[in-house]
Amino acid sequence: MITQQKMLSLFYELLVREGQKFRKRSLVKAKKAEIGESVITKTSDGTEAKSTAEEGDWLVENQTSSEERYLVKSQIFDKKYELRHALGGGWGCFRPKGEILAKKMTLQDLAPFQSNGVIEFEAPRHHTVVVKPGDFLVIPTDKTEIYRITQKEFEQTYEAVRE
Repeated sequence: MITQQKMLSLFYELLVREGQKFRKRSLVKAKKAEIGESVITKTSDGTEAKSTAEEGDWLVENQTSSEERYLVKSQIFDKKYELRHALGGGWGCFRPKGEILAKKMTLQDLAPFQSNGVIEFEAPRHHTVVVKPGDFLVIPTDKTEIYRITQKEFEQTYEAVRE
């Protein structure tokens, strides 16, 4: 499995050269996660990750057809989301802030690193994910991590930034 740092080093230049700036266009629903809470992240590809909440984590729910749910560390959540209003039961409606750099991966982008075009790598929360042709590789503007978003979820939640 390729580590976060190695994945960043392998794909950073490609994303800078051929990627595009995007921002989340839809609001998200979020609440403070309970320590020890188990969260299964499901996308249109099926189960992507199983995570356990740690102190300060936030549980985020994207407004996608798969109702994708995932955990975000508090310091990252505070940089990426702004409260719009409370929803009750500890949930809030949040507006995403900031931009990402993303590129839809092709077989040609991935083949130099894996002959079948599917790369297994360490996601920011240390679980294993795969990136395959059609998925988007994403780097936030602070360039501290790299992750993948399936094509369907990406198209449902992001829009290109007009310069």
